[in-house]
Amino acid sequence: MSSHLKTPKVRQRRTSSVGAINLGDTTVPGLSTMKESKESKSAAQARMRALSEASKGDGDLLRKFVLTYREMSYRHTWLTAFLILVVVYGAYFTSGNRTASNPLHMFVAVSYQVGDTEMYGKGIKDLYFVFFYMIFFTFLREFLMAVVLRPLTIKLGITSQHKIKRMMEQTYSIVYYGISGPFGLYIMYHTDLWLFATAPMYQTYPDLTNPFLFKVFYLGQAAFWTQQACVLVLQLEKPRKDFKELVFHHIITLALIWLSYAFHFTKIGLAVYITMDVSDFFLSLSKTLNYLDSFLTPPFFMLFVISWIYLRHYVNIKILWSVLTEFRTVGNFTLDFANQQYKCWISQPIVFVLIMALQLVNLYWLFLILRILYRLVVLGIQKDERSDSESEEDEDQEDQVKTEANTKKTM
Repeated sequence: MSSHLKTPKVRQRRTSSVGAINLGDTTVPGLSTMKESKESKSAAQARMRALSEASKGDGDLLRKFVLTYREMSYRHTWLTAFLILVVVYGAYFTSGNRTASNPLHMFVAVSYQVGDTEMYGKGIKDLYFVFFYMIFFTFLREFLMAVVLRPLTIKLGITSQHKIKRMMEQTYSIVYYGISGPFGLYIMYHTDLWLFATAPMYQTYPDLTNPFLFKVFYLGQAAFWTQQACVLVLQLEKPRKDFKELVFHHIITLALIWLSYAFHFTKIGLAVYITMDVSDFFLSLSKTLNYLDSFLTPPFFMLFVISWIYLRHYVNIKILWSVLTEFRTVGNFTLDFANQQYKCWISQPIVFVLIMALQLVNLYWLFLILRILYRLVVLGIQKDERSDSESEEDEDQEDQVKTEANTKKTM
């Protein structure tokens, strides 16, 4: 082939503005979808060179075994978590003892059952449960994305490495929120909180115990969000435009989770969980349809906007108003450490500030949403200014073109 072969011009992907929304948990990548750094690539190459060398003794064989495992876990990010789950679940279920007397019980199942009832108390063992299911969610996310969602994405015709990664993240979010949202609504339906009633949040305070499914859902959510926060901390690459807001959102969310659980405001926490999960489901669905260039993107985006405004703003503001009006007047309002009664003049401003901080982040994201909606509906503009992730996609396309051109030159 001629060495003067012209490099084809990279075609800029026309994209709906919906794809540029980076909101909430859906922007946190998985371990397998993080952009590879030069250091990680160099380390992988060094491992492969070391594995190709001849072994001179048992020490070299052991070293190669360690390097092999490191390379396997690098390529299959779900492997380590999977092995931990197999060991713990295997030991627990084959022991024949599935009661609280089994040391592994506090990792696998919720603790502090009250007698033979369906009610469960709280304690330090709950931290072990959360930690173990952080490992579970690490495995679930990485395994689903690598084994199920990546092949599915490619089968749907997605070829850009950037879009494949984003599709994997969003479809995983659809799976998770598609389960957690209805699960939360089911739990709410069987309480006095149905349709986000606020007075019952304070009538039975302090809620020292919770039903089985309520506790499973609450601690499961704590594990999910804590695991996502850990992944967020590991992001050493170029952050996205709203990275600071995303970090702030996670800090506030984790503070609400742990403080509401420790100080028995779990009914408020349940309502906040549901507002985030259901709205994030429609967000992920809208973005996935956008990546597929589906004609359903606009109507589902409108559905997302409606759910976002209702859940993230109307309901949240309703809860904020109840903190100002019902927090003091409904139920006991006193500080009593002996009876774990913390609904008092100290906790009222703390609860209000935390939920208000969450609301401020949601308002910032609402501004971005409405701007995209205005451009889409009023101005008919289908393309937004490029986000950092879109720049990354163009870089991937340019690298692919350069590789193809270099290959042709050598022919």
